[in-house]
Amino acid sequence: MTFFPKAICLDMDGTLLNNQNQLTEQTLNIIQYIRKLGVRTFIVTGRSYNEIFDSAPRDLVLDGFVTANGMITYVDGEKLLEHTLSIELVDRVIQSARENNIYYEAHPNDGERLALKQDQPFMSQMISGVKPDEVAISEWLERQAAIKDEILWTDNLPTQKYAKMYCFHNERHTMKAWIKKLEEMKKETDFTTSSSSAHNVEVMVENVNKSTGIQALLNHYQINPKETMAIGDSNNDIPMMKYVGYPVAMKNATEQIKNLVKEETEYTNDQQGVYHYLESFLKTGTEEFYN
Repeated sequence: MTFFPKAICLDMDGTLLNNQNQLTEQTLNIIQYIRKLGVRTFIVTGRSYNEIFDSAPRDLVLDGFVTANGMITYVDGEKLLEHTLSIELVDRVIQSARENNIYYEAHPNDGERLALKQDQPFMSQMISGVKPDEVAISEWLERQAAIKDEILWTDNLPTQKYAKMYCFHNERHTMKAWIKKLEEMKKETDFTTSSSSAHNVEVMVENVNKSTGIQALLNHYQINPKETMAIGDSNNDIPMMKYVGYPVAMKNATEQIKNLVKEETEYTNDQQGVYHYLESFLKTGTEEFYN
């Protein structure tokens, strides 16, 4: 092996986390081991900063966090880079979601995700009952947890900074049709969309994605993207995979991701694929690197 990274970017859902949205002790330990070797270690996720710690220890220390698919980037708990959606766009997306029976969450740059009280009945109804076979268990459990404990239900949309909107439907054809409506909306307002499954879409600032957040971190630490590894599984990881020098796909990754990478993990996220891959990769890599 001739490559040894100076930085590594790790997606969360479908990558670091198992299907129960848990970060196992072995996976956590391998991340800490990487940092002890001097490799800058970043979590790069569609989750907000607070959502990361729904599944990771609150005292987890890494070299940086790219959150909300690149909307906000953190170093040492402070914002290094921040983008925001206009309140007008957030309100318009909510209205369209309501009209089309689409579950949604508005994610502020700071604070709890929220939705309007008037929409709570249909959103709760959507994720009640038996999970549809085509919906991933991890996404289903996330929505159930959000409805139960994590969404702040408000009478009106607060005027504040919003990092992104997450939208979901349990029927993929309904989501596909609504994404087409968002494409029409883009003709009047600049924004971008990204999906990690056929059942969701996220609304973000135009030209912002995981790679723009990673770029901010690499500039901060003066690391070349060619010296950077990334591990991911879903299509919102495509910009990240194209940006770094050594992209790696999870065994459970989409075909679009697998077509972009240099390697694929032997195990899935539910089999601690990141742990097994890094243990093997770094064992060989450190022997070559330090000898």
